[in-house]
Amino acid sequence: MSDVKYLIFDIETVGDGDLIQKVRFPDEELTPREATDRYRRQLMEETGKDILPGTFVLPVSVAIAKVAADFRLMELTVLDSPAFRPQEIVRRFWQGWQHYDRPTLVTFNGRGYDMPVMELAAFRYGISVPAWFNVDSKSFEQSRNRYNIDAHLDLQDLLSNFGAFRMSGGLNLLANLINKPGKSGVDGSQVQTMYYNGQVDQINDYCRCDVLDTYFVFLRTRVVLGRLTLQEEETLVELARQMLEEQAENHPAYQHYLKVWDQRLERRLDSVAAISGGQTP
Repeated sequence: MSDVKYLIFDIETVGDGDLIQKVRFPDEELTPREATDRYRRQLMEETGKDILPGTFVLPVSVAIAKVAADFRLMELTVLDSPAFRPQEIVRRFWQGWQHYDRPTLVTFNGRGYDMPVMELAAFRYGISVPAWFNVDSKSFEQSRNRYNIDAHLDLQDLLSNFGAFRMSGGLNLLANLINKPGKSGVDGSQVQTMYYNGQVDQINDYCRCDVLDTYFVFLRTRVVLGRLTLQEEETLVELARQMLEEQAENHPAYQHYLKVWDQRLERRLDSVAAISGGQTP
């Protein structure tokens, strides 16, 4: 049996310019980039955001944290490095899930974006995943059932009571609540431009950091659910930090993550000191 109990993952995507041109602008002679840029401008005018629908994108980065049954971070990797080919990324994602004996997938808002993108990509590339699309099973046992958290645990669903409460601030807010780095320097709106500029490694670095934030939020939810004590969580956080420090020389993203983490901790200590001195932090 695999030691991997959870796969915590995040994806980054870019517009599929060929598809956008064929579906959105079939009567115009546009390059893939021109079609993507025009569609983004249209979305900005119509909605105030230029975020492409999940149906018109390709995954160019998938970062995955392998987590043991005792919630220990075992490894954090990105798929198909250094080529980062969408078809190969998708193949390895589904192959890995089955290889590790179908561990629980853990995301933040993955039910609304990451999973549908990866499912549609399996459709696009003809990848068979019957254990995920187990539509003949009883409703609750189906992997894609919203309330089957053994198959897929969406932390946003968990903390928002399945959408009853709007999680304004998202993952960044939750990471900051527990004094972890959160967003710093890059956000998803920049990924398309970074991809145009050939900054695929930086996109993957950004994706790694999102997975780290998701892992630490996941640990805190284990405390809330009574699966861990606060002291046990602190031990796991320290072990994860040691792993990052050991690998930081080869991963600039970890160096940045640790630096921002230290800054968060320093501000917290300053606030505590100010409160202890009777001042307003």
